Amino acid sequence: MRFCDECGSMMHTEGNRWACRSCENEEPRDSRAEAAMTTQDGQQDDGTPDVADATQDTTETMQEPCPVEDCDSDRASYEMLPKPGGSYEVRLFTCVECGHKWRES
Repeated sequence: MRFCDECGSMMHTEGNRWACRSCENEEPRDSRAEAAMTTQDGQQDDGTPDVADATQDTTETMQEPCPVEDCDSDRASYEMLPKPGGSYEVRLFTCVECGHKWRES
């Protein structure tokens, strides 16, 4: 797999050239460099990574009214998580009274 030096998108092979479908950049193919690329079959599977439960031991709270109609709480714990594929984080709230979860809008 090769990525475009201009825009970072994945490039595709077209004959004897690598072509970027995003910015139309083209580069010549190099058979020696391609032979050194690791195929999916050659990659090691380390299994499923451990995922930490960010809702456990959360002690930081802030004043944030719960959106549930029957809940009068104005405190919520929160955590910052990276948005998949994005360059920013999203704040996730959990009501300290009813446990309702929502994200910052």
